[in-house]
Amino acid sequence: MSTLEGRTAIVTGAGRGLGRAHALLLAREGARVVVNDVGSSADGSGTDGSPAQSVVDEIRTAGGAAVANYDDIATFDGAGRLVEQALEDFGDLHVLVNNAGILRDNFFHRMTEADWDSVVAVHLKGHFGVLRHAVAHWHRESKAGRQVAASVINTTSASGTYVVLPGQTNYGAAKAAIASMSVIAATELGRIGVRVNAIAPGARTRMTEATPGAIGERMRAVVADGALDEYSPDNVSPLVAHLAAESCTVTGRVLAVRGGEIREVLPWSLAEDRSLTSDTNWDVATVGARLDEALGGAATPASATVGATS
Repeated sequence: MSTLEGRTAIVTGAGRGLGRAHALLLAREGARVVVNDVGSSADGSGTDGSPAQSVVDEIRTAGGAAVANYDDIATFDGAGRLVEQALEDFGDLHVLVNNAGILRDNFFHRMTEADWDSVVAVHLKGHFGVLRHAVAHWHRESKAGRQVAASVINTTSASGTYVVLPGQTNYGAAKAAIASMSVIAATELGRIGVRVNAIAPGARTRMTEATPGAIGERMRAVVADGALDEYSPDNVSPLVAHLAAESCTVTGRVLAVRGGEIREVLPWSLAEDRSLTSDTNWDVATVGARLDEALGGAATPASATVGATS
């Protein structure tokens, strides 16, 4: 039996890139898949139903079960309709892969309110909205005495967690919040049989290929025949499929994945080697005299490195 036989999965933003790869693999592993995508451009503008329907057609041609959904998960009502469709078409919901996202990069002094609101809405509110409606269903099932064995895989990013990328304050802030939301939700929902994890994928997508500088160049680089394609979305989806399986016990983790590497992303923590203490009340002069030394003279964040983001 395939690892996801009998399980119903929602994948948001599944018309292209990572979401498409996730949906296709989940279907091959036996899941019934609701392929959600509004078909917008990379900045969130416009709509097009063909990407989602194309993935559905591909799954059905291979003998799998899938339906398309075009609701905008950035709205709470749209997120609710998506969950309702999964329940109406397939009778239950076991897996939620929150993947939909957009980019509106801009340096802070040029970032508009619309740039901020749209990115936060799609990423952070979109993750919350679909999960909130799914949780309402799972709570009803649990209260009715039916066993719940559900899995949520949220999509965070290197940006906002362990990489600093100028121009992505909106995106990084949303992605950092998603990581925190995932860990907190895992502590709340385990009691009703719901596991929650987040992945920070490094993969070639419309968004990463358009990223300025070294990251975009790396994504657009030609891969030699037979070589490991480090940034292929297909190298991310096996982790998603494993986390989605009922047999998986992992929860409350944030996992960075790209190519041949999976690493746990640790949350914010107190740095024991960069601290100062006092037996008396602080005053401005004492803090000023000791802080630079305690921080190791670091003028910029220690994580201000360049890496691949989702």
